[in-house]
Amino acid sequence: MAKMDMTLPLTLMCLCGFVVLTAVSGWLGARPHDFRSEKPRLMPWRFIMLLSATVTIFLIIHALTLLGLKSDPPAQY
Repeated sequence: MAKMDMTLPLTLMCLCGFVVLTAVSGWLGARPHDFRSEKPRLMPWRFIMLLSATVTIFLIIHALTLLGLKSDPPAQY
């Protein structure tokens, strides 16, 4: 099976996409509900915002690791 590495450009593209998704879903989730409308809200925007923000944090950590920032455990003596 071929090895699939997430390179830095791919990580940064995914990071930009999830930042945009987080911002858009946060904006859509913060809008007040129109009670005059009989249609229910069909998308859980706040939950989507939380999931995409979590993925964004992991992608930031991955990008920093690819740039050389390592968090090695302290040496045990």
